[in-house]
Amino acid sequence: MRPIQILTDSCSDLSGELLEKYNIDYCKMNTVYEGKETPASLTWEYYTPKALYDIMRAGNRVTTTQVPPQVFMDKFTEYLEKGMDIVYVACSGKLSGSVNTGSVIANELKVKYPDADIRCIDSLNACVGEGMMAIYAAQLRDQGLSAADIEAKVLDSRKLVNQIVTVDSLDTLKRAGRVKASAAFFGNLMGVRPILISDANGNNAPIKKVKGRANSMAEIVNELKETIDPEEQTVYVVHADCLEDAQKLEQMVKEALPKVNTYITYIGPIIGASIGPGAVGVFAFGKRVTFEG
Repeated sequence: MRPIQILTDSCSDLSGELLEKYNIDYCKMNTVYEGKETPASLTWEYYTPKALYDIMRAGNRVTTTQVPPQVFMDKFTEYLEKGMDIVYVACSGKLSGSVNTGSVIANELKVKYPDADIRCIDSLNACVGEGMMAIYAAQLRDQGLSAADIEAKVLDSRKLVNQIVTVDSLDTLKRAGRVKASAAFFGNLMGVRPILISDANGNNAPIKKVKGRANSMAEIVNELKETIDPEEQTVYVVHADCLEDAQKLEQMVKEALPKVNTYITYIGPIIGASIGPGAVGVFAFGKRVTFEG
């Protein structure tokens, strides 16, 4: 069997440490600010997290692109030339067109590399939820599974990823068109913090509205306790340049669920551009997601 390279994209928010640990590579999207496109690096080589989030704190909008076709062409070719098959675990197709672009490029390359197996999988997730699916794919690869078998198992497991996230302000969601301006104004005025999940169709959907930062973080832990399965796993705690809050949330998770391991990481440039500074949340495997927003 040919060796397999697991790929993901900038939406996966896997740290450099996790990318190296699980031998995962990724295809870069771009952030766009003041007309300039910058590759969305998960190792923050072009700007620091604070620099990016401070742009948004100042009231400016950062937009994003999907993975450009040429990036797919170059990255896929890099591994096909090494005689490898490819499994690309992509951001939810409801949030990005990258999985479709990747599939088009894969079909083009199969003409030149007819023996290659290239699988492009819609993870139905984003942020570390997508990253968890890429890690799972890498673990299956290391167990000796084929690209086809990896795809089948990822497709069967992608709705077991549970995202529970809140934001510090509705302003960035408003600028990104995720909430109405009036709702953002009155929500901020009243201190409302939505609890966001990735629903069964791969959309981000609010399931609750909680007043105040402390209450929203407590609700995240309550939701996690209700859904997590098994308890002996890694809970990923994510944050958008608010490390102290992430550490508080981590401690709350450990107190509520003493069997879990935890891993704190940044919300990366692409997801961060939509959700804004101050977002914090958790990702874990749990009950199958059935909610449709």
